[in-house]
Amino acid sequence: MSADDVKKLAMPIGDAMFTQRSVRRLKPDPVPMELIHLILEAAVKAPNGGNRQPGRFLVVTDRAKIKEFGTLYHEAWWAKRKEEQGWTKKADIPADDKNYQSSSGLAEEIGDVPAVFFAFTVPGGGASSILPACQNLMLAAHALGLGSVPTTLHPTVMDRFREMFAVPKDATFHFCIPVGYPRVELKPSVRRPTAETCFLDRWDGKVPWA
Repeated sequence: MSADDVKKLAMPIGDAMFTQRSVRRLKPDPVPMELIHLILEAAVKAPNGGNRQPGRFLVVTDRAKIKEFGTLYHEAWWAKRKEEQGWTKKADIPADDKNYQSSSGLAEEIGDVPAVFFAFTVPGGGASSILPACQNLMLAAHALGLGSVPTTLHPTVMDRFREMFAVPKDATFHFCIPVGYPRVELKPSVRRPTAETCFLDRWDGKVPWA
């Protein structure tokens, strides 16, 4: 990567972390391959166990393949909802559940996104060696004006998913990350106060700012 390429990611780290959020509504506009390359270069700079570098990313930009995957993802999303909540159709989702309403929208539209990054590890490394890279990937996308969201698949579709993209059996799937230009104005994410979710010295030990 050239110095000019790196400058494209010159968003202050505080701004990147405090303004990043999950983006599920994405434009179909293509993401330039040079940006995909830059995102991947940023991703692989993340820490990994023993520098064994077992992480692997499969990036799909072929429209027909993404459309085919979209059908599979839609099936997987609803399989998980049926398993966890007993839902089988959109009408089952509570109208005031914004999270699942938004997630169901992604399940309907993921076949139209311009790029999907699949995160794997090969033997010799586990999730701890790919999760930091996924966060780097999403922060880099955010710095470039792109939206993303980490999501997963349901076991019922995994054999077909592997066949669809010729994924070897020894590659462990971790995340599916659709990436594209946001269709909506991004607002700051809302999180519970750290005084409620973080502890000092022992479990339930109050932090000084509580």
